[in-house]
Amino acid sequence: MRWIRFSINDKIQFGLLDENDQVLPVRGDPFGHHEKTGERLTFSDVTLEVPIIPTTFYAAGMNYADHVVAVAKRTGTDAKLPESADIGYRANNALLAHGRDVLVPEDAGPRIHYEAELVVVIGQKAKHIEQRDVPSVILGYTIGNDVSERDWQKSDRTFWRGKNTDTFKPMGPWIDTQFNPGGAKTTIRLNGAVQHEFDTEAMIFGISHFISRMSRYLTLWPGDVVWMGTDGTSPNLQHGDLVDISISGLGSLTNRIVRLGATTP
Repeated sequence: MRWIRFSINDKIQFGLLDENDQVLPVRGDPFGHHEKTGERLTFSDVTLEVPIIPTTFYAAGMNYADHVVAVAKRTGTDAKLPESADIGYRANNALLAHGRDVLVPEDAGPRIHYEAELVVVIGQKAKHIEQRDVPSVILGYTIGNDVSERDWQKSDRTFWRGKNTDTFKPMGPWIDTQFNPGGAKTTIRLNGAVQHEFDTEAMIFGISHFISRMSRYLTLWPGDVVWMGTDGTSPNLQHGDLVDISISGLGSLTNRIVRLGATTP
């Protein structure tokens, strides 16, 4: 089942996307009671919105070994894998739907990078949950692009600009409740050319480990999202670049980079 959040005639609502790309609007939401309205809309007639506005927006950092090595090389430090699963936070103001433009402020530096991430959507309240029970609290999965301005990220103690500037967190296009990360590949294309591909599940700390550990200290609520980190590195993104992140069996998230004040060639 694929849940979408869409707008039509200035109204935002949830719906189901069937195997024929027909949108079935529902009353309610994915986390509680819902029922189909009986309407059928074509996918091209609706505008996709961010699939969920999370209660809390969590993000794992340094969760793929190659990414740890690449960051160490870039910063001139020794590569050291994390000893525990650490989680951070991102801001809802930065969320952006599939197909919309990432707007880079005029005073941003040249090092604007993508980070392709699998996103876990929590479906049930979770506290002190064992790893074996984590799948039972997951509603489904979507895709995220953790756009980052590296100069700001380095200089700002809380990453407030480098990670959380408006539009810096594309997420979508839908929530797939039947997706299985096992065997999936994440592929990043820049202007149509493959830049990097990696095993989606090749994490230092897996999904069940992260969520179980988090739930020892935090209550996870329906609608929370957990971004699971990225692998590899990104080139410096230029004005007009089109970034496409695909996870096999899940879908594709596509957004264009627009530097404010730049002149389109």
